[in-house]
Amino acid sequence: MKKYVGLLALLTIFCIVGVEAQDVKVIDKVAAVVGGNIILQSDIEMQYAQYLSEGNNPNPSIRCNILEQLLTNKLLTQQAVIDSIEVGEDEVDDNINNRLRYMTRQAGGQEQLEKFLNRSLLQYKEEMRPAVKEQLIAQKMQAKITEKTGITPLEVKRYFEKIPKDSLPNYNTEVEVGEIVIYPKLTKEEKQPFYDRAESLRMGIKAGDDFGTMARLYSQDPGSASAGGDLGFFDRSSMVKEFTSVAFRLKPGEISNVFESEYGFHFLQVLERRGEQVRARHILIGVKPNETSMQRAKKQIDSMYTQVKDNKIPFSTAAALYSGNEMSKYNGGMMLNAANQQSRTTYIPVDQLDAADFSAIDTLKAGGYSKPYEFADPQTKKSGYRFLYLKSRTEPHRASLEKDYAKIKELAEADKLNRVVSEWFEERRKTTYIRIDDEFTTCSELKDWMKDAQNNAQASK
Repeated sequence: MKKYVGLLALLTIFCIVGVEAQDVKVIDKVAAVVGGNIILQSDIEMQYAQYLSEGNNPNPSIRCNILEQLLTNKLLTQQAVIDSIEVGEDEVDDNINNRLRYMTRQAGGQEQLEKFLNRSLLQYKEEMRPAVKEQLIAQKMQAKITEKTGITPLEVKRYFEKIPKDSLPNYNTEVEVGEIVIYPKLTKEEKQPFYDRAESLRMGIKAGDDFGTMARLYSQDPGSASAGGDLGFFDRSSMVKEFTSVAFRLKPGEISNVFESEYGFHFLQVLERRGEQVRARHILIGVKPNETSMQRAKKQIDSMYTQVKDNKIPFSTAAALYSGNEMSKYNGGMMLNAANQQSRTTYIPVDQLDAADFSAIDTLKAGGYSKPYEFADPQTKKSGYRFLYLKSRTEPHRASLEKDYAKIKELAEADKLNRVVSEWFEERRKTTYIRIDDEFTTCSELKDWMKDAQNNAQASK
């Protein structure tokens, strides 16, 4: 009962339905009933086929996990109807489009994905829709269950004190690291070849070249190129302002002029409009720095390094005014733990640093600065220069409330959320008709569901 919060997250893994597998034969039957909702054996088998298609080894017990997740989902969506919780078709479309873009990238293109699925993406999209919509409703219902669940410092302290001393977690070396980043800025003349390349592609499409084919061949947007540049539906808050400014001015079918954003030069075509959302495809030509612009950036970072090191300007001020990393500059230049973005902690385990960053701060003492070095952003691939500031280094230690309050608070919050959701499920199962096929009586994951199903059946006699 302690894993309901995690279950909703895991549903993402199994919610892609409709995958055919050569070695899976489904003879349909009702596997379970929750209230007025049924779960078919084919629902389970199709998701098990998806599990196998991801390269996992055959494991019949996974069907128990799948059914547990489906039961959880059905109970939440049943309550969502009572509470009038709904999900708009736009939300469903956005979710499906994001999934399909990811799957297309993983498969190596739309053609390869359709071959794997043995159906068109349009057909597959419609098959996914009911399951995706149900999952989104379930997530909203769970959010409502826990929306008023907060935690106080006293509760954190009590949670920590209940942990047996020999069970306290051990934390490896952690560091707080700041950065100042300088990206090269190209002159208008230096950018011109990239603009000309985008304009050439645009004119070719205007003359009859296929937009999708050109995007697959030449667009430098890794998130959409393999899908023919298709970005799916998006609203004004989903893209950079330069992009939305152009997209929301065009009519369906129109192709824009070439325009510039922080990512390079684009042009786009609007495919559909739906209220305050637009579906568009685009081609991106990234702007690459030349040696001259890189030398200018190096001169700037060297100057900034000297001023900060000589205490002529505080590190946090220099980061806010001059750093090119939008994620850290407004955080005093401090980098966040990428593996724990929700907590926004600045404590980063050293084994999560990439090799260049670790090498830069390895010999520093707290308060020290690394020398500037050339780097490439792992996400945007933009090249530039930066230097790092080691604010603190915490040696390996057993958890303590004083040193690790943020981590302990996070654990305490998760524990409380699990208890709130578990209690909700316990109460709902007692008053909900549940029937599970005898085939699943050996599933240990379903013992609580089985118990309540039996109690409900006896009570109804």
